[in-house]
Amino acid sequence: MPNVLVSGAGIAGTALAHHLHRNGFAVTVVELAPGPRSGGQAVDIRGAAVEVIARMGLTEQVHAVRTRMRGMSLLDADGHEVHRSTEATYSGGRLDNEDVELLREDLVAMLTELVADEAEFVYGDAITALREDEHGVHVTFQHGRPRTFDLVVGADGLHSRVRKLAFGPEERFLHHLGSHLAIFSTDNFLGLEDWQVWQRDGEAGYGIYPVRGNSELRVCFGWQSEEPAERDVERSRELVAERMSALRWETTRLLAALHGASDFYADAMAQVRMERWSAGRAVLLGDAGYCASAYSGQGTSLALVGAHLLADELARAAAAGADHRTAYARYEERMRPFVALNQALATENPGGPAAEESVERAKNAVALDR
Repeated sequence: MPNVLVSGAGIAGTALAHHLHRNGFAVTVVELAPGPRSGGQAVDIRGAAVEVIARMGLTEQVHAVRTRMRGMSLLDADGHEVHRSTEATYSGGRLDNEDVELLREDLVAMLTELVADEAEFVYGDAITALREDEHGVHVTFQHGRPRTFDLVVGADGLHSRVRKLAFGPEERFLHHLGSHLAIFSTDNFLGLEDWQVWQRDGEAGYGIYPVRGNSELRVCFGWQSEEPAERDVERSRELVAERMSALRWETTRLLAALHGASDFYADAMAQVRMERWSAGRAVLLGDAGYCASAYSGQGTSLALVGAHLLADELARAAAAGADHRTAYARYEERMRPFVALNQALATENPGGPAAEESVERAKNAVALDR
């Protein structure tokens, strides 16, 4: 039985662990965080990814925790409504389509429960070195003992450790999109009920929407800047507050909540673009290999579809007596056109009918079976 190490217990990594287990692989998942990560924004399951969720038997569970937005308002700098829509929201798109919007943490929890008895999970640890020979990949960990695996999968996000170790510094592959995003949760002191509000003034703005039965708010701050992301969390909070300080309306209360938020997250908006996603026995999945950025609205779907296709090709190669190189090549061949179309959503046709047509085309531009 081939044994596979997956770095990252997010959406991509846990979905892959499930698919690999079903195809006879032994899977270990290592995650730097001490447990499944909470917080984060609402994510979308779209197009082909809806079918992947169905094949995993999770459709009913996903629909049970989906968001129930009725619409959104656009506000001017002083908080006065200048536009409203009951047809679409910025976070989830049209309200009458088959896409499903839910909180990232809910999807991760669902996938983690699904695979809990199918894979070994190691939390609070990380890969520090990879050394490959004819026997496999010898992996050194921050805390655990060294181990050897047949294959290693980097599903560890935009700042992937596996990518750095197997391919080189992230500066070679990250393409800054000229803006930053910060997100955190707080009490619903605005009294929003299944309704989003968005405000922008100049190069900064934010979106706010209620979750958890309207008991909480998820606050998304965004601003334009070519500067690299600040990796120190507390310094990052300070920079976000500086960028947002000129905004009016409820900004003072939002910034007070920002400083007390335990789930605060901030980073530059960027894409990962690589000529290949595999190096020897290591391969990349999801944001680690082809992050499209939140602008695309397709990061979760890319992770789910990518996990399905990678596991499918590894299983096919094993059944045919072929090795990982065949599987990785076929995975890239099937996945790359899908990635290209979805990355283009963040860089081309930023609005209007052409953008909507591009989204519909990109969501389904992949075959789950061959």
